[in-house]
Amino acid sequence: MNQKASVLLVDDDKDMTETLFDILIDSGYRVEIANNGLEAIEKVKTHAFDTVLLDIKMPGVDGVETFKEIKKIRPNAVVMLMTAQSVENLVAEALEEGAYGIMYKPIDTKKLIEFMENTKRGALILFVDVDLSTSQKFINALKERGYRIAKARSGEEAKNIVQKTRVDVVFIEVKMPIMNGLEIFQALRKIRSNVKIVMTTNYREGLEDLIDQAISESAYACVYKPFEVGKVITLLERILVGKTKAEIRQMEGEDDGKS
Repeated sequence: MNQKASVLLVDDDKDMTETLFDILIDSGYRVEIANNGLEAIEKVKTHAFDTVLLDIKMPGVDGVETFKEIKKIRPNAVVMLMTAQSVENLVAEALEEGAYGIMYKPIDTKKLIEFMENTKRGALILFVDVDLSTSQKFINALKERGYRIAKARSGEEAKNIVQKTRVDVVFIEVKMPIMNGLEIFQALRKIRSNVKIVMTTNYREGLEDLIDQAISESAYACVYKPFEVGKVITLLERILVGKTKAEIRQMEGEDDGKS
């Protein structure tokens, strides 16, 4: 990008913030540090940062409360959460309130830079479905976070988009006419072997074999409509920061254990 974003790092771990500060400065970003929530809120009052990297678990004012105050001051701020702990209730709350995403510590610095570049341009999410009405709340939440949205109503249309455009993640409805969701999944994988795909459906019975085969062939998950927005955004962010399917399943197991 021609002009690098300004970044506010918010974490009580001073060693980590100094390390990330050096990495981001070396990458051309303009960076400031706050070591607690109150300091971050004061800095946001005087400067419109492009991105805020915010630790969710801090003493005093925690990351969720800090996030809420930041959004009051800068409604359009892109806020990415950071955590090393299982605090999925806090994460879900912040995502529902409009936080952009979540990164897990220790931070993979290469993926951090990629993630910030994606944030600037807006990751492209493709929905393949003949009826997106039950997905609209989720789509609206993605648009509010700066994602770009593409839509395809058939397998052929999805293939054309993936052939011509770099798509970051594809959500495919399992029950589709002509080409079913599994066949669309397989066709897209032939075009781009590394395309990241999540299966979706309104139907909980009768499609188990298609879903299981897609999962066995590297689909990340199958999520059921209507989407639980916070949970699906958490899944999406984990995919975008490069978590493997195995890592995501482990995290989801930890999440279930906390609920």
